[in-house]
Amino acid sequence: MFVRILKRCRRATGDAGMTTAEYAVGTLAACGFAAVLYKVVTSGAVSSALSGLITRALHAGF
Repeated sequence: MFVRILKRCRRATGDAGMTTAEYAVGTLAACGFAAVLYKVVTSGAVSSALSGLITRALHAGF
């Protein structure tokens, strides 16, 4: 009898833990994207372009 109840409970919760795995994969993907974005933004070309843009914005005449 106890075995039947246990089997019924297992069938009812067949996807237990699936959300945790999805969150883990999503977190890893977000961290990977953040690392790539950080490398791109801190590269020489992008850094100098952003610096030039900020300099022009601060010295703009009105």
